[in-house]
Amino acid sequence: MATSKRRGSSASTSRLGSGGELHQSSSAPETRITTNHGVPISDNQNSLKGGQRGPTLLEDFVLREKIQHFDHERIPERIVHARGSAAHGFFELTDSLADVTRAKVLTEVGAKTEVFVRFSTVAGGAGSVDTPRDVRGFAVKFYTKEGNWDLVGNNIPVFFIQDAIKFPDLIHAVKMEADRGYPQAASAHDTFWDFIGLMPESTHMIMWAMSDRAIPRSLRMIEGFGVNTFRLLNEEDEPTFVKFHWRPKLGTQSTCWDEAVKIAGADPDYHRRDLHEAIAAGNFPEWEFGVQLLSQAEADALPFDILDATKLIPEEMVPIRMIGRMVLDRNPDNFFAETEQAAFLPTNMPPGIDVSEDPLLQGRLFSYQDTQLSRLGTVNFHQIPINRAKGCPFQNLQRDGHMQTQVFKGRANYEPNSLAEAGEIGGPRADPDGGFRSAGIPLGESKVRLRSESFADHYSHARLFYRSQTEIEQAHLASAIVFELSKVTLDHVRNRVLANLGNVDADLAKRVAAGLNVELPPPSKPAVAPEDMELSRALRIVGKYPETLKGRAVGILVTDGADGAIVEAVRKAVEAEGGAVKIVAPKIGGVTLKNGKKLKADGQLAGTPSVIFDAVALVLSKEGCAKLLKEGAAIEFAMDAFGHLKAIGFVADAKPLLDKAGVAADPGVVDLARNAADFLAAARTRQWDREPAVRMLA
Repeated sequence: MATSKRRGSSASTSRLGSGGELHQSSSAPETRITTNHGVPISDNQNSLKGGQRGPTLLEDFVLREKIQHFDHERIPERIVHARGSAAHGFFELTDSLADVTRAKVLTEVGAKTEVFVRFSTVAGGAGSVDTPRDVRGFAVKFYTKEGNWDLVGNNIPVFFIQDAIKFPDLIHAVKMEADRGYPQAASAHDTFWDFIGLMPESTHMIMWAMSDRAIPRSLRMIEGFGVNTFRLLNEEDEPTFVKFHWRPKLGTQSTCWDEAVKIAGADPDYHRRDLHEAIAAGNFPEWEFGVQLLSQAEADALPFDILDATKLIPEEMVPIRMIGRMVLDRNPDNFFAETEQAAFLPTNMPPGIDVSEDPLLQGRLFSYQDTQLSRLGTVNFHQIPINRAKGCPFQNLQRDGHMQTQVFKGRANYEPNSLAEAGEIGGPRADPDGGFRSAGIPLGESKVRLRSESFADHYSHARLFYRSQTEIEQAHLASAIVFELSKVTLDHVRNRVLANLGNVDADLAKRVAAGLNVELPPPSKPAVAPEDMELSRALRIVGKYPETLKGRAVGILVTDGADGAIVEAVRKAVEAEGGAVKIVAPKIGGVTLKNGKKLKADGQLAGTPSVIFDAVALVLSKEGCAKLLKEGAAIEFAMDAFGHLKAIGFVADAKPLLDKAGVAADPGVVDLARNAADFLAAARTRQWDREPAVRMLA
């Protein structure tokens, strides 16, 4: 059959798409768009139709593939840790653990191992906000020479439950209530606190979850913990218990509760944006990596069981040995392909690292693999690039399966086999010397469904945590429980929690009851009477993090007629110390300074409130200030900065705005013209002494 010559087939032909956009045709393979299977596409703007205004034809495979792929772009989100942010980086070992492990990633000093790290909230869905009161996941995938090592932990060193069989109950309780579908990403409701009151083993974790640790300032400023107890095995297979720790170089820092709530409204992606922008600007987040090491005898001598995930090992009992550092220096190229498809498995461990009998960890060894099969839809999820072993090849005799991407050669997919060519082995074989081996822990007891008696003390560690806090942090913790329990509608649920708190600290229980204006019930009867432990300063935040502008952000509110010299002086001083500066103006177009120059704005006042900064400066003209006195966003800018204990620098012409916002004089409110150095000093930390004057705490 004769075919007509295609009009405009020249490689240099230009044409207009349906929207008027210009398309330059090209025959260069590296520039032309294709189907998923490599077929070049001639038109990606218009469906194939029976006439210009006719029906779309079923034969249009370009349309069908494009729409079908779009329809399936989302995969089931994680049941927990659904909302995550991630980055690439490296781990560098600085101190060898060759005496206790044969894992090369922990023995080869100076070697750099590629890592991918995912931070996450726990309770909310993928579309929830970044700043709820919640635990933060801290999962690190090391692409080691001996396979992937996934250290899957949290920013809190303990957990709510002792046995994994309770995990579905915990998550069902904290998630949206089954009949009404709310609240989202919040623990302040009946079902969660009902579970907590009935599970005294959760009390220690509640102290952490209600502390400032659960409302972090930045993902760059959270600690990370392996949570569970693991083992290390050396060349002689001698076991050593280990706890893993990540320490942020910027220090562990938090927000105020009211501030976290307002950030959620001002910038739901606050933590994700903060992490991305810091890395993009070259301010790479860094953590120290440390271990607590114990022999079996040392573990047995402790007054608690290290296999109990609701307990921690105080640093004063077993110091943390810092052995390396981790730097995050590259943002993901594609959120879905990397951050969303990343699959972390506690079962991913190189030879020389092993699990313990911790019953929470034992359940996780199954759960994580199982959930990835559901989410990613195939046993071949390890072939997704973000999950693929990079430091070494992966090879075995497992074949086929949904979405198999490798083409395996040969007849034999089993072992042992004898079908190899002369001089070759019949596929990969086990390595008895260099392969993964489990610790030879003797087993000889009967099968039971019992909780170890050594797990029965539910309050000593909760008491240790609460009493180790500063007065400021104790007040925050008590106020957080008051807030949460104020959302509980059932009296018996509230009373049970209050009764359990009586075993933690009598004053804490009284403060919470007084904050709720309810009668305090007598303490519940504990299975084991709590003991007083030596207080641990390491459990605090306040007074522990470095006072520095590095990693912190300062917002400068300006108006037309502002003094550009002061703006520039503040900017240079802050940036010289490693801080970031953003200019906020009444309108996004910026302002005209006193000298007639235009100053570009990074944010518009109503959309860039002071809650997203660590300190603020008000550089206003007299006329500009007069206009802002009629603007609620400006008044709140100053009011919130003061209420959230931030340093406030100001020029004389801005004083009327401070007065209207109720900002009182204190060391953190500084006249920039008189002593700008005092503003910088105050901006390095929060003004904790101000707090009693600005809010009522439990």
